[in-house]
Amino acid sequence: MRHRQVALLRGVNVGGHNRIPMARWREVLSGRGFGEVATLLQSGNAVFTAPCPAVESERLVAADLAAEFGFEVPVLVRTRDELAAVVAADPLGEVASVPAQYLVTFLSARPDPAALAELDVAGCAPDVVRFGEREVYVWCPEGVRNSRVPQSWWERRLGLRATSRNWSTVTRLLELADAGR
Repeated sequence: MRHRQVALLRGVNVGGHNRIPMARWREVLSGRGFGEVATLLQSGNAVFTAPCPAVESERLVAADLAAEFGFEVPVLVRTRDELAAVVAADPLGEVASVPAQYLVTFLSARPDPAALAELDVAGCAPDVVRFGEREVYVWCPEGVRNSRVPQSWWERRLGLRATSRNWSTVTRLLELADAGR
């Protein structure tokens, strides 16, 4: 069985660091046996059809990235259906009026409920925070640069890997995943 999946790489092609040419990245993923490979933007975001579950794809993508480009960055993989559930949940759609200021922070695992209970998300105002299964939704009304809760904040407090995408990117990745179905 083949699975439609989305790979989210953190810290690629940012400020001249961890450079990955997208054409070469698509070749690497195709060479791995992933089909219908597409990339979005210059961030390493990739959508593909894989012969294995997402957890295995995550390991393979990270290994291929390190082998081909010589550096390691956090990689998270979600299935098309998991990404669709993230979009369908949209807990801040009523208040998040600017997609570029509405972030989804993808986490490497479900956060510990005790760790979540200890967080003071009210203290993050004016940012508005809601939790999903393995995601944190953040509306940043004063802009992402002024957010009080960058992805590193979640990593430190929850002890998980994290990578964030704005709402426009999340919905575009779902469109790409659906295009390959």
